[in-house]
Amino acid sequence: CMNHILPASYAWGNFSVLAVGIWAIVQRDSLDAIVMFLTGLLLTVLTDIIHISVFYPAHDHLGDTTRFSVGMAIFSLLLKPLACYLVYRMYRERGGE
Repeated sequence: CMNHILPASYAWGNFSVLAVGIWAIVQRDSLDAIVMFLTGLLLTVLTDIIHISVFYPAHDHLGDTTRFSVGMAIFSLLLKPLACYLVYRMYRERGGE
């Protein structure tokens, strides 16, 4: 989000899933919050792949801020499957089937 390479929908999608995640962690008795968080994470994996592949700059000479921003977006995308696994384990601990 530092360097306006990716559109605003990338930031809005990830920040809204973050807000649902905070809600899911705070409300320990709610199974629906965990399901919504897991669904949001899975959806953002797909939309992040689309955003990065469509809006990746085609220039050979990228600035430092651009490379850092895209690198952090890719790093976030690589960590999301681990987050999905951990949220799924939390879902199972709360009584999900």
